[in-house]
Amino acid sequence: MLGTVQKVGEVLELFTREHPEWGVTEVARALGIPKSSAHALLATLSQIGLLKRGREGRYRLGFRVLALAHVLLSTSSWREEARKAMEELVARFGETTHLAVLECGRVVYVEKLEGTRAVKVATTGIGVELPAHCSAVGKVLLAHRPWEEVLSIVEARGLPALTPNTITTLDELKTELQAVRERGYAYDIEEAVPELCCVAAPIRDHTGEVIAALSLSVPFYRFQERKEEYRRAVLEATRTVSERLGHLEEAWTRSRSRF
Repeated sequence: MLGTVQKVGEVLELFTREHPEWGVTEVARALGIPKSSAHALLATLSQIGLLKRGREGRYRLGFRVLALAHVLLSTSSWREEARKAMEELVARFGETTHLAVLECGRVVYVEKLEGTRAVKVATTGIGVELPAHCSAVGKVLLAHRPWEEVLSIVEARGLPALTPNTITTLDELKTELQAVRERGYAYDIEEAVPELCCVAAPIRDHTGEVIAALSLSVPFYRFQERKEEYRRAVLEATRTVSERLGHLEEAWTRSRSRF
């Protein structure tokens, strides 16, 4: 049973924006399983709405996935608290804000509020996944995970270079994550998208656990002029959200200092 569930997960992982449609033979080849097994998996997932079979016998994601995503997003109360802070940031600066979590070693964007200024961020959106090592939100989320977990993520997903500024070695990543954890925020200086910079900070729940990261994304030429102001604003916003979720900064800091 566990093996079957794992194979279902592997099938769903195949569907991406770059490859949204798969045939039985392709799935069998990609997963290294017999065509009969691939057919059974795809047919079953189609029956429950997670996949949809087209007229030519090829499969795409089904709208049941969208329904489940709606349930998840609408029942994540911390997302609503974060959205309030994001709205305030957009109103103040006119720049795009993102809210992200770490899922299966990748950043998943769970909220995005587009800025009101001319430049738009086209590479992100709700549900979009990106490598964690190259974004400000990703580095914040990785910095608060055990190093052994980070190593496992890198082993599975590598450190692909999205731009010439992307971190691509373990030593660089470890140094950067240590700095992020110590200072409480992360920068992305054209590491994921050319000419785009971000600053991000963590959102904590009542236990002090980092459950998400919030960022402000700004074109390079505007970011350099107000870098410190953006950093302070994001830190203030995430601190406010964390407090609304029951996180007491002073008490958490005292408890951490005992170890």
